[in-house]
Amino acid sequence: MTIGEVSEKYDLTTDTLRYYERIGLIPPVPRKKNGIRDFDETACSWVSFVKCMRSAGVQIEALIEYVTLMQKDTGLERRKDILIEQRARLQKQAEHLKTTIERLDYKIEHYEELILKKN
Repeated sequence: MTIGEVSEKYDLTTDTLRYYERIGLIPPVPRKKNGIRDFDETACSWVSFVKCMRSAGVQIEALIEYVTLMQKDTGLERRKDILIEQRARLQKQAEHLKTTIERLDYKIEHYEELILKKN
């Protein structure tokens, strides 16, 4: 797939895809003889993984470390630890979101009661 096709498929700009490759968030993408990126299934899997992790708020630094260890096929324990740490961060964020949603629900209910009384 071309970078444009991958951009469209994953709803990322071509600049973002190039940036992700340049900083090591995705491993180097295979290229055709003319130098154009040729995203294969493996490259697309990495794009999908990184997009998912980034949209969840996983830190770029953690992902770069994870990808680097994957490319070297080393650091199984560290890779696992990175994922555990990021999951813990996301769980904490989810708890904060749950509390915020509960507070909003309470406030909305309060306003609904006030509106009913006013009518």
